[in-house]
Parts: sequence; C-alpha cells; structure tokens
Amino acid sequence: MNKRITITLLLVLSLASCEQVDELTQFEMDYTTSFTIPGTIGMDVPFDLHTPEIQTNSEEKFSGQDTRKDLVEEIVLQEMNLSIQSPSDGDFSFLNGLTIYLSAEGMEEIKVAWKDSIPENPGSTLQLETATADLKDYIFKDQFQLRLQSRTDEIIDQDHEVRVESVFFVDAEILGQ
Repeated sequence: MNKRITITLLLVLSLASCEQVDELTQFEMDYTTSFTIPGTIGMDVPFDLHTPEIQTNSEEKFSGQDTRKDLVEEIVLQEMNLSIQSPSDGDFSFLNGLTIYLSAEGMEEIKVAWKDSIPENPGSTLQLETATADLKDYIFKDQFQLRLQSRTDEIIDQDHEVRVESVFFVDAEILGQ
C-alpha cells in the first residue's frame, strides 16, 4: 500500500514539475510598427499597404530568455491589434474588412491576421483574428514585413496613421535542458 502511495505521489509531482518547466520555456515577443492609409483612397477601392521592414532581433530576444534559435519549437502569432494614432477622432468605419500577410526574405507570404466584417462604429482600435501557423522560420530572419489588404466602404479625406501591435507566442527549450 505504501508503495502505491509513494508511486502516485511521485507521478503527481513529476507531472506538476513538467508543467512548470513548460511554462519556463514559453514566452512572448512583441513587435510594433506603423503605416499610413492615405486620405486619397476612394470608396469601394481595394488597396494594399506595406509596413516598413520590422527588425526581429530574434537572437537577442531568445538569448534574453536563456534559449537559442535551434531550441525554438514553435512561434505563433497570438494577438494583433490595430489602432489609429491620427487623426485623433479617426476610426476604422471606412473599412469593410482587412487581411494582414507576413513575409520575409526567401519565404512565401502567409496570411496571419484578419477582420472579415468591420462594424459600422468600430472605434479606433481593432482586434484581429489570428492564424495558428508556425511562424518561426519568418521570425528567425533578420526582418519581416506586413502587408495590409483591404477595401474601403466610405471616402476618407485625410491620412490615417495606424499602429500595429503584434504578440508572438514562443515555445522553446531552455539552454542545457
């Protein structure tokens, strides 16, 4: 009977410590960029906009988490939000929907986030749906770029400066594990 209790206790403790180790090997990487939607875009016109290239600094970020690129198991886009920085009274009501694509040197462009139907009064912030694809090969590159594809449903008469905030979830092994 004591052997069963001891074995059960050891099993429970080992499972709990595995979950704790998993938590230690998981972290988030945040990236922020901006782009401008020109006020000259007409109504019901599709458009594509590219962000400036975003430096990944992945080696530095991995090192700060006591891991390396070769120990990263998966990187997934966990969250992407857009917010209008100017004009101060701007909102996203001029968009029907939008799709965000990610690209990096030597890699195929991939759909990573979207908002299919934007409500009439969405406000100045949009939280996008995100894909579950493993993006580690893109984040391993020195830089990546985002492309916004959208269509307007009303005319805007001034430029809209939009901030993109992305949170990537990283699952890696800790050095020496």
